[in-house]
Amino acid sequence: QVQLVESGGGLVQAGGSLRLSCAVSGRPSYAMGWFRQAPGKDHEFVAGIAWSSGWTFYPDSVKDRFTISRDNVKNTLFLQMNSLKPEDTAVYYCAARLEYITASYWYPRFMDYWGQGTQVTVSS
Repeated sequence: QVQLVESGGGLVQAGGSLRLSCAVSGRPSYAMGWFRQAPGKDHEFVAGIAWSSGWTFYPDSVKDRFTISRDNVKNTLFLQMNSLKPEDTAVYYCAARLEYITASYWYPRFMDYWGQGTQVTVSS
């Protein structure tokens, strides 16, 4: 079992920044990622990281604006979001993948555990 608890969401103006955190407990995961879901839309991959190596993965929509990182000592996953846009508004989830994953497989159906989500709202 893996338990994931997100925090750090909130309301921010366009162009602002937010840092999301995800407290991780339970069995070790090979990789962890952030996904988001806007109203009426499917889950969208935002960022991923291989926990041991630190390799990171981003879609073009957030590359150069979002940074995923982890603290191995505190077992915490982070998502630094800069230059936020109204279209970044969504519920953000952290997710864990127990086994090996490649860059082509960052889809919700390949994640094993999910947090409860944290709301991010970007006003224009």
